[in-house]
Amino acid sequence: MLVFIDESGDPGLKLEKGSSQYFTVALVVFNDNEEAVACDQRIELLKRELNLPSKYEFYFKRNSHTVRASFLKAIAPYNFFYYGIVINKDPQKLWGNGFKDKNSFYKYACSLIFENAKNKLAKSTVIVDESGNLDFKRQLSFYLKKRINLDGKEIISKIKMQRSTSNHLIQLADYVAGVINRSVQHKKKYSAEYKRIIAHREIVVQIWPK
Repeated sequence: MLVFIDESGDPGLKLEKGSSQYFTVALVVFNDNEEAVACDQRIELLKRELNLPSKYEFYFKRNSHTVRASFLKAIAPYNFFYYGIVINKDPQKLWGNGFKDKNSFYKYACSLIFENAKNKLAKSTVIVDESGNLDFKRQLSFYLKKRINLDGKEIISKIKMQRSTSNHLIQLADYVAGVINRSVQHKKKYSAEYKRIIAHREIVVQIWPK
């Protein structure tokens, strides 16, 4: 079982200085490794279809509507499922010293999504984008295993760090996070269209706090 995790928005709380209103984490799960390979190959083929460079990275925030729609339609037939957690950083709803630290905030968001998904996960290999602070990502690995692998159940076997630039399925997780994040902001253009393309792959998307 392969699990890919990425986020959209940021964990900062300074909304008046440009921090995002929402912080979203997406968890993309492939039960079958061969299906993951097939989806990876389809994304590689899509680059050629769109006349993009071989080392091109699909990145939801930067891509055009045409590229976004093409990517989502290309991956939608493959057998994966996803979970999402959306943190609403409204200062009247989100309080507590732990949220003031970006690393603690990120770890907590990840723990929430794994709690929601753990009944569907077993002996999973989790792949996280290694960009950013590697020491923090190692802390995240230890934190998640300790928090999720309880009662003798091996929900997470190992956590790997790989660069999104060379991993199409981390790029897929980025896209799912981007679609979820946009879908909670209903006034954003194309939000309903993007969500509709992959809605059949959704298990649970939680908005927290309510």
